Amino acid sequence: MHKSGFVNIVGNPNVGKSTLMNALVGERLSIITSKAQTTRHRIMGIVNGEDFQIVYSDTPGVLKPNYKLQEDMLNFSMSALKDADILIYVTDVVESVDKNHDFIERVSKNPAPCILVINKIDLTDQEKLGDLVEKWHALIPKAEIIPISAKNNFNLEYLLKRIKEQLPECPPFFDKDQMTDKPARFFVTEIIREKILKNYDREIPYSVEVVVEQFKEDDKHININTVIYVERDSQKGIIIGKGGCMLKKIGMEARKDIEDFFQKKVFLEMFVKVEKDWRNKDRLLKAFGYKPE
Repeated sequence: MHKSGFVNIVGNPNVGKSTLMNALVGERLSIITSKAQTTRHRIMGIVNGEDFQIVYSDTPGVLKPNYKLQEDMLNFSMSALKDADILIYVTDVVESVDKNHDFIERVSKNPAPCILVINKIDLTDQEKLGDLVEKWHALIPKAEIIPISAKNNFNLEYLLKRIKEQLPECPPFFDKDQMTDKPARFFVTEIIREKILKNYDREIPYSVEVVVEQFKEDDKHININTVIYVERDSQKGIIIGKGGCMLKKIGMEARKDIEDFFQKKVFLEMFVKVEKDWRNKDRLLKAFGYKPE
């Protein structure tokens, strides 16, 4: 008997969805920063065993869209409700229970089995956690509630046990040696974007898109050319920095992580281009992978 299923991780921004996904997959597939909207795409991580295959999906945090890019990000989260064999709704001990009530209602009505994960329990006490469990039980009565700390790997073994028990009987969806549905160049763009998120403040990280224009690989080396798109000339100057110092810093940090990811020597070139208001242009959002072909 073989079990397989799509285990889709949804929730509000900054509750630890990507940290949980990486911990469950055992690989650093999703980038993690303290900023909201770090995850923009739906990213799959595949875990294989002899008699099971779990296809995890990390999704963007649910938010009310202010521009077309955010509409597409919300569509990724909504799509995760439609094809889930098991739904994991992630919250934490900090966020308000009634945040994004409409989405919570959709989760509650979803026919798939639901596990409600309360993350970051190391930041609270037993009494407050008990109150939270009661409130969430009232909101999503069908959900099994599991308190965890993804960062500290607390209670993840039990969570995995419950996921495996609820997987449907099914042959594998992907080859058993496949780790993700994304191509190699996708992870290059995500690593560079993570460095931008960590090194710049205010609007800059949210106005940036990274595109790999060349990815040439041999047995020992990878040559990569990338373009960082921004929306305004002033943002281009900030990304580059005085005498190119910031772009150089981003490049050094990104190259190190890309080498760790691929276990090869990397030659990385980065250029910055202005593409005004790209976040609201359907043509560009499609080209950047936010809309279906």
